[in-house]
Amino acid sequence: MKLYKYFSPDIINKVFSIDKYATFKCNYPKDFNDPYELFLTIDYYERPEMLAYYSEVIGELPQIPTTCFSISPSIIPMWSHYAQNLQGFVIEIDEEKLALHFPKSNFGNVDYQDKPTDSVKESLYRAYGTLKGRHLYFLRQEVFGTAYFTKSKCWSYELERRMVINPEETRNSNGLMLIDIPIECISALICGPRTNAETRQLLNEAAKNINCSYFEMKIGRSSSTPFFIDSTGTSYVFVEGALSEPLKYCANCKEPLYTDAKKCSWCMIGESHKVAAAERNTFRIYDQFGLLEQYIASMENIGHSHRK
Repeated sequence: MKLYKYFSPDIINKVFSIDKYATFKCNYPKDFNDPYELFLTIDYYERPEMLAYYSEVIGELPQIPTTCFSISPSIIPMWSHYAQNLQGFVIEIDEEKLALHFPKSNFGNVDYQDKPTDSVKESLYRAYGTLKGRHLYFLRQEVFGTAYFTKSKCWSYELERRMVINPEETRNSNGLMLIDIPIECISALICGPRTNAETRQLLNEAAKNINCSYFEMKIGRSSSTPFFIDSTGTSYVFVEGALSEPLKYCANCKEPLYTDAKKCSWCMIGESHKVAAAERNTFRIYDQFGLLEQYIASMENIGHSHRK
């Protein structure tokens, strides 16, 4: 499985500050941007005796270092929120290699739901009724897993996968909790579509030093799904968890094609098409006789009266 971590452009040098490693920031769940982290475990409208028992046997959930990934590099809101409005970059990580270097860490996809699962409630009632140690143990394990790998549905666009890290595998630097990832775990660097020339150059050089693939994400004109171009100019799309070549792509702009044409419709526009379009543009005629502004104003007045 491939994991994707989004970054703003101003921390490239911090990420690659240590030779043969990439440094990622970790956080405790209490410091995440979701104020309801670790919330979706049980229904807090439960009977008071059950809530009291839950609090007694669970107590405060432990705060364990966690770093977050996505399972997709093509989520536009992620690029906007975490990569400085598409100016940053994404690191593609091979989870299998990462897990070998951090065997004490746990990985899991985040489940998105707005209500607690019934299974935790069932475990709570079982432990409450039997008073058996193993049922308490199973309850605590289930609550931990649910708390760390469940979020509200409003976050579902992130397609998040988490790495819950053994504290011994982190280090502290200037008040930050960090984890150093061996560069052999990095399979690609992906540059954002609004990245400046300096950032692109730094990422290209980093990819060469790491000996990994380099991609630039592109925003096409025919589809709302972004695509990617590698260092050779080959087009890629993200499908079924991996970047792969499409069956066809435009010979000019490289955007994936889903027809038998050699170019996309945008790139096939010629002068004759532009001339024909201009001839059929009624607004040009109004403008030629100085009537365009008057016509638009009259139409807006009609629209305004209808809205009233």
